[in-house]
Amino acid sequence: MTTRTLRIAMNGITGRMGYRQHLVRSILAIRDAGGVELEDGTKVQVEPILLGRNEDKLREIAAEHGVTEWSTDVDAAIADPTVDIYFDAQVTSRRVAALTKAMRAGKHIYTEKPTAETLDEAVELARLAQQTGITAGVVHDKLYLPGLVKLRRLVDEGFFGRILSLRGEFGYWVFEGETQAAQRPSWNYRKEDGGGMTVDMFCHWNYVLEGVLGTVESVTAKAVTHIPTRWDERGEPYDATADDAAYGIFEVRTPAGDPVIAQINSSWAVRVHRDELVEFQIDGTHGSAVAGLRKCVAQQRAHTPKPVWNPDLPVTESFRDQWMEVPANDDLDNGFRLQWEEFLRDVVAGRPHRFELLSAARGVQLAELGLRSSDEGRRLDIPAISLDGDADATASARADVVGEPVGSTR
Repeated sequence: MTTRTLRIAMNGITGRMGYRQHLVRSILAIRDAGGVELEDGTKVQVEPILLGRNEDKLREIAAEHGVTEWSTDVDAAIADPTVDIYFDAQVTSRRVAALTKAMRAGKHIYTEKPTAETLDEAVELARLAQQTGITAGVVHDKLYLPGLVKLRRLVDEGFFGRILSLRGEFGYWVFEGETQAAQRPSWNYRKEDGGGMTVDMFCHWNYVLEGVLGTVESVTAKAVTHIPTRWDERGEPYDATADDAAYGIFEVRTPAGDPVIAQINSSWAVRVHRDELVEFQIDGTHGSAVAGLRKCVAQQRAHTPKPVWNPDLPVTESFRDQWMEVPANDDLDNGFRLQWEEFLRDVVAGRPHRFELLSAARGVQLAELGLRSSDEGRRLDIPAISLDGDADATASARADVVGEPVGSTR
């Protein structure tokens, strides 16, 4: 059996997500399993090179996991002709420069999102990937989660009939840091450092809505800072200048042309009373389903009960017991690893990855328009993004107040 090894420079793996999901549960898991098998039986093995700013952490992680190469010199790693792929899990403010250098050096790139702090920058990255001909991939991990895989399968099988709406609830209580340490880094709550719920999560919601339902055509949003003062990692108070909650209404068009209203609440200032930290409910004329990270339950039209509103009597039925669990019917591995494996196959085959930099640009666009909608109190249309022309032309095409609905040509 032929084996090909891909050397991957992984930047930002000292962070929580970069370390746990991308390094340990994806690349090292692939390495320890002997690589990824291609359709022709060829094996693709991976060889990580750890990059970051903290030399001590890099040395410790490398020693713990048997990784032979690590460095704090990102530029040297990008310039190394033996490196095939550059991966980026840094803070967003450093991402554009690194991805640009990597693509200009001929490296394939795989990156977390948001890919940039502005739509202009995100579009320029997508344009550069097109010009250089490299394979570019953006992490769309939630679409690979078992719960959403099952939900999408129900959509594909026509279970819902005509889809009417989607409701999403995401978030949990992040401690302020005064008496109990916060479980998220303080930069998440400082706008000047790239923090904010809208810029963080609307990038996710864009690809989730696209991947499950269809094209996102408009947004109405309200971004708020519920907790104005938090305490950082040193125990010092600071002003929370970024939004810690975002409430969005999105108008979506399915491939069949049907309109769907999606509502998604995202908050770091909410206490959880649901089965999972994120849940999505789709309601249609023929059935409904609720999906979390792993579980998905459904209720078909013929099995839908007929509740009657009567506030004078206690509820005697258990509504949750009236739903049936949707089986996996497949081996659904870690979502991050599954997408890494798909991306590696695309790199070897020399073909585009289905979740490329233009999909990431649409996520940045939705976040920008969400913040603008919140500031101006207006419903905003979302125009299609084109890689033709210059950045100024793309920027000038941003949304105004919606008049008549404008169809997307994505």
